[in-house]
Amino acid sequence: MNEIKKHSLELESELLDTMIVLTKIETFYHNLKESLSDDTDPRNAITLSEIFVNYYTCLETIFFRISSLFENTLSKERWHAELLKKMKLRINGIREPVISEKSFDILDEFRRFRHFKRYYFQFSYDWDKLNYLQKKFEQLIEIIHLELDKFILFVKQL
Repeated sequence: MNEIKKHSLELESELLDTMIVLTKIETFYHNLKESLSDDTDPRNAITLSEIFVNYYTCLETIFFRISSLFENTLSKERWHAELLKKMKLRINGIREPVISEKSFDILDEFRRFRHFKRYYFQFSYDWDKLNYLQKKFEQLIEIIHLELDKFILFVKQL
């Protein structure tokens, strides 16, 4: 088996595993969604924040794997932002885009939120921001699996 085929099979498997984890996070969110709307309980804000951060981190992990396989060039200074930008690119003769512009815009919100969350230690969350992110999260759920499925089809053709 040649190296490209071996790596593409590994990536396909990792993509499928990632989609399973994403689905578990989505299910967790949907099961708690109604109870999380109480903005007087800081536990709800913490739970929502963790859902958003975990979902984004799961996607970023597979994006890093994709980048390593196809490009392997990220600057050390702003690699999180650069990685996300690369996922919307079509690299002629190398790979198809992983995500759409719409997904990129939503994911960039979550990337910035994750950065903020890492350094926020208070219990008073901005519920307007969390409600906005909830809407974006639900939009992302609607499209990300379709985009990853499309990319898996590309990987299978390698």
